[in-house]
Amino acid sequence: MSETILVEHLDSIALLTINRPDKLNALNSQVRDELLAELEKVENDDRLRVVVVTGAGEKSFIAGADIGEFEGRSAFDQRNAMRFPRIFDVMASFPKPVIAMINGFCLGGGCELAMSCDLRIASDKARFGQPEIKLGLIPGGGGTQRMPRLIGLGQAMRMMLTGDMIGADEALRLGLVEQVHPHGDLREKTLELAGRIAKMSPLTLRVAKEAVRASERLPIEEGILYERDLFCLCFSTEDKKEGVEAFLEKRAAQWKGR
Repeated sequence: MSETILVEHLDSIALLTINRPDKLNALNSQVRDELLAELEKVENDDRLRVVVVTGAGEKSFIAGADIGEFEGRSAFDQRNAMRFPRIFDVMASFPKPVIAMINGFCLGGGCELAMSCDLRIASDKARFGQPEIKLGLIPGGGGTQRMPRLIGLGQAMRMMLTGDMIGADEALRLGLVEQVHPHGDLREKTLELAGRIAKMSPLTLRVAKEAVRASERLPIEEGILYERDLFCLCFSTEDKKEGVEAFLEKRAAQWKGR
């Protein structure tokens, strides 16, 4: 059993809650390791189709890394602590859709974890930032690479060079999050979205995520060719056959994940 991750299975949704509210759910090595272990379980469970990640309590999603772990570390110690697999990269490449349910402070490594998810749904009380510059550091969980892709170079520069926080409405305007809901409605609205996604073919969800993620690394010409190949690959699946037949017969599709 995990000591820092609460696990709920809600039909085909896995809700993973980082449970360190007294530390504002700060990421330490135990949280990272146990979150990796829980994701591996979800990946191997065909009943689970969508992952939702959140933080315990009312104040914080993840308020960053556990800074206490940095004290006394040498450069080599830190490099070893950042060995692969890294939770940020595993989240981004996870084969099932991952949604960050952001219920409060989303700072530093927490913001980086949220950016590595596929979708970010925020409470109107959420606050976002990359304050590492105030510690004499820079983001180390992919923030310098993922944030410019989401909100543009200039806005990412502003956030990282000042370390300032922004509110949920500004995060929505910039494209850092996809939706903002009243704090009391966050769980309901996020799980509703996760449920709609979970009703799709699990096989096609995986292919769709792979195609969209490819846009982060491929020039558009190569990306379009890659998309074409994945689109044609879908024609070899039972779910494509079922989806087309269900559409023509005006009924709900019964996905098999094959």
